[in-house]
Amino acid sequence: MPAEATLTVDLRNTDNDVLIEAEHRLAAELDRLAEEEGVGISTRTLARFDPVSFDPQMVDLIETTARSLGSTTMRLPSGAGHDAQMLARICPTAMIFTPSHRGISHNPAEHTDPADLAAGANVLLQAMLALAG
Repeated sequence: MPAEATLTVDLRNTDNDVLIEAEHRLAAELDRLAEEEGVGISTRTLARFDPVSFDPQMVDLIETTARSLGSTTMRLPSGAGHDAQMLARICPTAMIFTPSHRGISHNPAEHTDPADLAAGANVLLQAMLALAG
């Protein structure tokens, strides 16, 4: 029987109030489990960032550029700690996502076809050229 287990919980939401509520619910559940099972549970926060919204004009530019190049688009929220999340606090920012096989990302099994990578890079290039005038 193991004496110790370590796990990571990654809570994400685009609404900070919902995220805070989830954090409180998780803490309460851990307290309940510790009491019920008679075990010690310790926690520590590895990283915590408030959700950010990307600049609507930048998002529109990325979407319009992608469509003009023949790519399909879908607006997605991202809770991952990308550089764009930090930069959005100080400058107009958006992100370009490319499809991963079976939707797997941030995982060793992640794979994106080279053609999709090239399409994403071209969207970035064309958007930057448009911004440069």
